[in-house]
Amino acid sequence: MNSISVLHINLFQSGKTSSDFYFNTLKNHLVTSHKHIEKPHRHDFYVTVIFTKGKGIHEIDFQKYEVSEGSIFFLSPGQVHSWELSEETDGYIFFHSQEYYDLYYVNQKLRNFPFFSSSSSYKKLQLESEELKGVISLFDKIEKEYHSQYIMKNNSILSLITQLYIGSTRQFSKDENIIVTPTSLSYFKHYQDFESLLEHHFTTEKSIAYYASLLKISPKHLNRITQTVVRKTASEIIAERVILEAKRMLIYLDESLVDIAFKLGYEEYSYFVRVFRKNTGMTPTQFINKYKS
Repeated sequence: MNSISVLHINLFQSGKTSSDFYFNTLKNHLVTSHKHIEKPHRHDFYVTVIFTKGKGIHEIDFQKYEVSEGSIFFLSPGQVHSWELSEETDGYIFFHSQEYYDLYYVNQKLRNFPFFSSSSSYKKLQLESEELKGVISLFDKIEKEYHSQYIMKNNSILSLITQLYIGSTRQFSKDENIIVTPTSLSYFKHYQDFESLLEHHFTTEKSIAYYASLLKISPKHLNRITQTVVRKTASEIIAERVILEAKRMLIYLDESLVDIAFKLGYEEYSYFVRVFRKNTGMTPTQFINKYKS
């Protein structure tokens, strides 16, 4: 098993004084950064990429997505991805850190956007022609600001990318037929807090009661919240987060299966195998063999 590389923004920032924001056309990015992105990798920053031309497959955390004109993808720090794209592929790509976003939106955590949350399946939007025109216009404005020396340049960029994030959140809600009410907004805030806690504690704490206690609500109410927001139980979300990390470690870490189980909070390897098989339908060894075949 091979260790997976973690890419940092400064790898892509030759000649730039700031290393917190990067923008490029997709065609140029694929040419200039090929040596960094040709294999599966993860980032320590947030990525947004839109395809205006080309076809292919984009794999994000073992889930394969079809790429075509109008496909827009969102990736969070730590996610593993790779792609196989046709030669004529083009579009736009930008990425930035949470610290860069904090320059203007200090109280807005990026993981609060549904497509940047750790357990979200909302990683791709497929835009129709009219929607695509509007989004491309935003990318064009971001590109213009990125290459400018205007006063308050970063403020303008942050405002534009936030417009994109808000519009994409609304589109995801529309596609999923989510009806926004005062109750659902309250539930969504609690769900964000649950996800944040889970991200910090999933290797050591796996009970609903633990997270409900930190949120000062009952386990029953936490389940009601998660089922309303993402149509899953809290236990399912906890298990999915653990299994996702297990898959990443099984494929990309050069460590024994016993050590991986221990790092995920399982002192007994046999119990880890049972949990993994229950959630994936196969043992860790079978998963490795299937993914690498």
